[in-house]
Amino acid sequence: MNRRILSAAVRCLLAALLLNCPGSLSAQNLRSPQWEAKQAQAEARARAIISQMSVEEKIGQLMNQAPGIERLGILPYSWWNEALHGVARNGRATVYPEPIGLAATFDEALILQLGGEISDEGRSKYELAAANGNFSQYTGLTYWAPNVNIFRDPRWGRGMETYGEDPFLAGTLGGAFVRGVQGEDPFYLKAAACAKHYAVHSGPEGLRHSFDVSPSPRDFRETYLPAFRMLVEDAKVEAVMGAYNRVYGQSASGSRLLLQDILRGEWGFRGHVVSDCGAVTDIWSGHHIATSEPEGAALALKSGLNLECGQSMRTLGEALRQGYLTEEDLDKALLPLFVTRYKLGILGHDPDYPYYGIPLSTVASPEHAATARRAARESMVLIKNAAGTLPLRKDHKSVYVVGPLAADAFALMGNYYGISNHYSTYLEGLAAAVSASTAINYKPGFLLTTPNTNDIDWVSGEAKASEVAIVFVGNTGLTEGEEGEAIASTQIGDRTTLDIPGTQLEWLRKISRGHRNKLVTIVTGGSPVNLREIVELSDAVILSWYPGQEGGAALAELLFGDASPSGRLPVTFPEDVSLLPPIEDYTMQGRTYKYMDDNIQYPFGYGLGYGDVRYEAVSVQADNVRKGAPLQAEVRVRNVGNFAQDEVVQFYLVVPGAGTSAPLRSLVGFGRVSLPAGQERTLRMEIPSDRLQTVGADGKSSLLRGSYTLIASGAAPCPRSAELGVSSVQAAFTVR
Repeated sequence: MNRRILSAAVRCLLAALLLNCPGSLSAQNLRSPQWEAKQAQAEARARAIISQMSVEEKIGQLMNQAPGIERLGILPYSWWNEALHGVARNGRATVYPEPIGLAATFDEALILQLGGEISDEGRSKYELAAANGNFSQYTGLTYWAPNVNIFRDPRWGRGMETYGEDPFLAGTLGGAFVRGVQGEDPFYLKAAACAKHYAVHSGPEGLRHSFDVSPSPRDFRETYLPAFRMLVEDAKVEAVMGAYNRVYGQSASGSRLLLQDILRGEWGFRGHVVSDCGAVTDIWSGHHIATSEPEGAALALKSGLNLECGQSMRTLGEALRQGYLTEEDLDKALLPLFVTRYKLGILGHDPDYPYYGIPLSTVASPEHAATARRAARESMVLIKNAAGTLPLRKDHKSVYVVGPLAADAFALMGNYYGISNHYSTYLEGLAAAVSASTAINYKPGFLLTTPNTNDIDWVSGEAKASEVAIVFVGNTGLTEGEEGEAIASTQIGDRTTLDIPGTQLEWLRKISRGHRNKLVTIVTGGSPVNLREIVELSDAVILSWYPGQEGGAALAELLFGDASPSGRLPVTFPEDVSLLPPIEDYTMQGRTYKYMDDNIQYPFGYGLGYGDVRYEAVSVQADNVRKGAPLQAEVRVRNVGNFAQDEVVQFYLVVPGAGTSAPLRSLVGFGRVSLPAGQERTLRMEIPSDRLQTVGADGKSSLLRGSYTLIASGAAPCPRSAELGVSSVQAAFTVR
């Protein structure tokens, strides 16, 4: 059987097994009559423009650097722009924490706010660039973010770009980012967000141009699709980016199953689909699905792709001549692109457009810096705090700071970063926070790959003589990241070990020996690391991620008690990476908090604070869940400590068949609660009935009859959480 016939047969089988399609637009995608009227107006305008274009002009508009068409009043436009955690690669902008840090905030309202600030900055920068005739790359209003792939394996270098390992968390926070970026108008867009990389994509980096993934129907529907569905149905994301890899034998950027049957047919998506950069070329050169570049480009277009990041679409003229597609196919692909431009107010001046004229004073403003600092502060996770080591006094006589990352602005940035005119490095943040009488001594320490014993002994001796030693270790974008960017990675951005790099641990061991005062270790990076020995050697440990431009100031606020740490792990830290399934294996068994009960060093959702929060009681009301009513839940929490504390309250559901035919537990709700010392609060939450459903082996969801347990907890409930003293309460209910 040849490849094309086999592919068609596979698609038909998968459609039967996986689609679970309602046959019409879902209720979440029903739009108001006013919206539909504006959409019809935009489509009419787009069709009128397309009808006047030549074939060559149409083809030119299908690639990311679209030329202007002066006779039609069409300006040039660069579709490729980045704003993963701030406007990137386009001059001065506010740099917020990397998304894995944003995920650690568990703060939906905060992500909504900073998304709005990002598009404010981007909108004002676009209008200035356009006024100056600058339509170069990274000047546009179509931001290829957020990344809501699931961080299923801690070795994946791009996990830092995501919102963690849980689909509900990723969909909730990613959706907030989308709503913030796109603005509050029901039709027009301040800027356009893009859900990427659709779908089933999370490494390995070295195989992404040729890799084929065939997850089980349950994993496909339970893990890999939900965040994308939430962004499409709930957040109304304007764009979706296809991944590099194949899914069930089809290129993700040229898959009828993904782009037509599910995305547009089942979820009712109304925006445009863009390929990842070079992914259309991969259809014939990497995946060998097509025999030539024109055939591959035509396959992508006819499968539902609207826009290519790359240059393969330039061969569509030849594809037309060879009969791979028709001019009507070009028109169909172009329509959503011009509708997006209309909604952005850049298809000529629109008197109804509400977002013109955002002032340049928003760019890198003090108000946005304050949001960035708050986000960094909420993101950092306190892992250990022995005997009240933290918070520190601001008037210590001597503080010794060790490690090159303490003074390195790059350690704040992560990847897909912008450039700020102000960075607060960790060292600067510490220096600004302590009293004028406090002596700060700084040594880069382990700059050399091979340590000099005399240097270690010298620095260790000085550190031991100080009241407080603060050691900075961890990763940067040089050791983890995307293919082609992580220059010190032997795995093209991925990692084979979770150990910290180089000689850092050797320095920490030496400094810790005989230290009679306080030793605090700050761990940077965007993914799990082996914390076992770091925790043993240190009195306190904070995970700072890539916190953005205000990282130093935020860390100092936590270290010196101006605020209490409230970040929580959005990904499980495993005890032994060798016990995980291979990174090439996309089966979820043995991965993430949903399918792990052992090999856990620190569980999903874990984090300490200076307060001491106890979960005292949880109750549920589930009488009408079977009829579609939400589950009503409330939990009482009390801060019995001496410091005010923001607590991230997490609700986990255990369903019939948990651990065999269903996950061990699933996050179904969360919320931040501010608790003054000695105070209690009651958090009430409605959990929609569809969030209680279980995905079966066939990929279909249903509300099972039987006994359920709702657990309110400070981390994912598991044996390791109990060992760490995580407080939790639970309530049982039955669905009949």
